[in-house]
Amino acid sequence: MPVPEFRLLGVNLQAFTMSQINSAIAEAISGGEKIVVANHNLHSVYLYHRDARMRAFYRQARHVHIDGMPLVLLGQVTGAPVQREHRITYADWIDPLMALARDHGWRVFYLGSRPGVGEQAARKLRRQYPGLVLETAQGYFDATPGSREDSAVLEKINAFQPEILIMGMGMPRQEHWVLEHRPQLSANVILNAGAAMDYVAGAVPTPPRWAGRCGLEWLFRMMAEPQRLWKRYLLEPWFLLPLLVRELARVPRFTRQ
Repeated sequence: MPVPEFRLLGVNLQAFTMSQINSAIAEAISGGEKIVVANHNLHSVYLYHRDARMRAFYRQARHVHIDGMPLVLLGQVTGAPVQREHRITYADWIDPLMALARDHGWRVFYLGSRPGVGEQAARKLRRQYPGLVLETAQGYFDATPGSREDSAVLEKINAFQPEILIMGMGMPRQEHWVLEHRPQLSANVILNAGAAMDYVAGAVPTPPRWAGRCGLEWLFRMMAEPQRLWKRYLLEPWFLLPLLVRELARVPRFTRQ
């Protein structure tokens, strides 16, 4: 079944369900392809319009799924072919994804989080999914292309030969790193997971899943990390308001017969 595609707030989106995105990943790996699976939420849309390297990153992505209920709700208002089931966030997806990797024998590498956090999450996931092959490297390193630390990270990833590389270095750092290093990476599928492994490790409280379904996950995240996230959730949406107004102006008006 074709995945609906549409444009919202100046970015291209695909209305994947979780089963559809899992199938797309399996197809890429079985076919020996090398693809990037990106995602959008309001924060990434804001960065997309302000950062040329973010735009370049999204241009090279094979798939761009929705990670943010506000985009689903805005899409519905503007008539886009999107439903709540099309919101795929890593807080919900990481467990099914790891189960899928275990079942298919895929090797997974996670790059991100503070020292020790990623490995703590990996130990938990390996216990939860016996047979899962998962390696990690912390995300606090000199990511300058060609630096000693950067080269060591790249060498470690490629020596592990993962089918899936999961990035958790935060936006836009993780997108910049993938953009600059993709030609050198051997992984079949590259995913940007943000704070998902921090949630698994318990380093950051996981928002209640009902809040995500209602579009209120941002509030719980901001309460958990107010100093880091208040600008993202209280200021950035105002930048997107003119884009939304233009979108709404194009929505057909119903007329009385």
